[in-house]
Amino acid sequence: MPDNPYSIPDMHAIVGSHDIVFITLDTLRYDVAQALYEAGELPVLGRFLPPGGWERRHSPATFTYAAHQAFFAGFLPTPAAPGRHPRLFASAFAGSETTSPHTWTFQEADLPAALAARGYRTICIGGVGFFNKQTALGTVLPNLFQESHWSAGMGVASRHSTQQQVKLAIARLQASEQRAFLFINVAALHTPNRAYLPGCKADNLESHAAALRYVDGALAPLFAACAARAPTFVIVCSDHGSAYGEDGYRGHRVAHDSVWSVPYAHFMIKHSQKAVSVP
Repeated sequence: MPDNPYSIPDMHAIVGSHDIVFITLDTLRYDVAQALYEAGELPVLGRFLPPGGWERRHSPATFTYAAHQAFFAGFLPTPAAPGRHPRLFASAFAGSETTSPHTWTFQEADLPAALAARGYRTICIGGVGFFNKQTALGTVLPNLFQESHWSAGMGVASRHSTQQQVKLAIARLQASEQRAFLFINVAALHTPNRAYLPGCKADNLESHAAALRYVDGALAPLFAACAARAPTFVIVCSDHGSAYGEDGYRGHRVAHDSVWSVPYAHFMIKHSQKAVSVP
């Protein structure tokens, strides 16, 4: 494996011995995330990132549903550089060129099912509409998990959504001593995010950044709870970005660099200790 801060750890040693927490910061752009890191405005997440900050990656899709279907099959965002990049997890299929000796490969079709089969309690804390369980489509992703949760207070219209998600996540982690796979889809960055910037009348890059500052602070109790519970492997990334007028585009589900380019990080939280970056 290359000797760089983004190399993957041996996932065979992690699965079974660690809790696994997967957080998608829905709609977060890479450029905004990296600018806040470089400005020292991510005091919680910034402690866990490598010295260069977020890794720039390409999402497998331009909107939430498609990206998460890929994620749960093991296709996390791909490093934004030429080459065949080894994956952390992989659902087995003939001809895969992105598995390595460090990749944890499973026969099941999706990661939640694979981890459940190996003794994990799989927990989904929903955020945007594809996790709200109010429609047939909104149940597809949550139904991959043994338990799933969503409320309006955790959705895109709630000013305190991440705090509500973190509170519930901590409660669910504390409810069992079983190894846990906790997934959280953070909704705060998604439209509408103008509420995080006082006086803002329409979503823009500044309100997008303000939402990330809010999310950063709200995640602190979760990481502390993970440290108190068990050794934990954490993945934090975006599923896609969002355009705010670049080249005439707005929103996502379009093939534009502001949508394809996403921030990515993984790190370890030691039991009862501070989190540190995975070497």
